[in-house]
Formats: sequence, structure tokens, C-alpha cells
Amino acid sequence: MTSAIIVFDIDGVIRDVGKSYRRAIADTVEKFTNGGYRPTMDDIDCLKSEGIWNNDWEGSRELTYRYWEKEGQERSSLNLNYQAIIDFFQSCYRGSDPNNWNGYITTEPLLVQIDYFNALSAQDITWGFFSGATRGSAEYVLKKRLGLKAPLLVAMEDAPGKPDPTGLFATVRQLEGESPSIPVLYAGDTVADMQTIIAARKGQPQRKWIGIGVLPPHVLEDSQRREAYATTLKEAGASLVLNAVKDLTAARVQQVL
Repeated sequence: MTSAIIVFDIDGVIRDVGKSYRRAIADTVEKFTNGGYRPTMDDIDCLKSEGIWNNDWEGSRELTYRYWEKEGQERSSLNLNYQAIIDFFQSCYRGSDPNNWNGYITTEPLLVQIDYFNALSAQDITWGFFSGATRGSAEYVLKKRLGLKAPLLVAMEDAPGKPDPTGLFATVRQLEGESPSIPVLYAGDTVADMQTIIAARKGQPQRKWIGIGVLPPHVLEDSQRREAYATTLKEAGASLVLNAVKDLTAARVQQVL
């Protein structure tokens, strides 16, 4: 019998996106500010900490808007083409070949291996994925890179963006079978992920919802930065913050429960 359900975010948890998604954000903002501004990793972290910029296309547009506002322009007068932002972003991230991706996505380091998920299953822990990534991008890492056969996934196209808990509810509904009282852990690396858990508690208070913060690789090298990021996740609702998702073992799950 399933003892717990773990739902995983993907970006920053299953794969390192510091030099892929985040690089594409920086490239996109640089292009649409005509070279005037290239956001740093800290700039992107600061934006993400606001909890409403889980969508990297929207985040790229927002950083672009903020740059031009500092230059004295009004948003209403900028006439930014959102589809053009998406297209450029995707050309960086996926690459130039729509059939055989050759962009930044091909270089993403994996943060966990398939054995980790097999070990969870062996301990009667059910798992799935809820991500703000597109289905194509998410399945690329889950199926092609990790080798998972038929992972349960709710992606960008399937639900409203975080912190709306609709996608999390949908994931859990497909995983729980006949046991609606099973506790749920959601492992994510952003404020929006933790706020999703808070929203889930309000929406379905009869179930136990636990937020597990996972530190993205780009903050681990600097202790001060690591502590600050961990504090941000805890303040946003994380019950526990880990350096890597593979530290969320069956034994650790039981401790949290």
C-alpha cells in the first residue's frame, strides 16, 4: 500500500537549468533590450522570489519591461511582441532544428538517475511530476534522458501556472488510486512551488500537504547564497530544504511524515 506520494517539479530539481533555461532568459532579455541589459543569475533569482514568474517566457518579458521602464519608457508604449519573445527563447533553448533539438536543452546535467525512482517505488512511495515546463521539454528529460517509460506528468499545457494548485491536484488525483488520504510531498526549487503547497492546503485541507525545498545547483557553491536561498524557501512554506532531490529518500520521507 502506498505510504506517500511525491510530486516533483523538474527544472532545478531533476535537471540543472542554470545554463539552459536561465541562459535563454538572459539571451532573450539581452536581445529585446537591444543589448542594454543581460540579467545575472541573481537578477533571475530575485524575480523568481516574487513567486509569480514561474513561466520563463513571461519572466523574460517582465525583465525586459523593467529595463525599459528604468530607461524612462512606459510599458504601454513599448509594443513588445510576446510571440517574438517566445520564438527567440525557444530558438535558444530548443535550438534551430524543430525535429532534432540542438539547443541548450541538450546540455542540461541530470540531478538524479532512474535508480532513485526505482528505490522509491520499492518502498511503496508513489511519484509523478508537475512542472511549468512544456510537455515536450519535460518529456525530453524524463523519457529520453532519464529513461522513464511512462512517467505521470502534468505540464504547462495541462494546467494553470503555479502557484495555482490545479496542476498539483490533477497529478495527485491520477496517482492516488483509491486512497485520497495519502499524504503528498511536493519537491520544488522556487517560491512559486512552495506557494503552490500553501494553496493546496487551503483548497484541500483534509489532506496532508508538505513542501520540500530543493536548492538549485547554482546556489550551492556559495554558503551565504545557499543559506539565503534556503531561508527564502522556508519562509515561502518549505517544511524541509535539501541540497539535492536525491536526499529525499524513503527514510527521509518517513521522518517528515
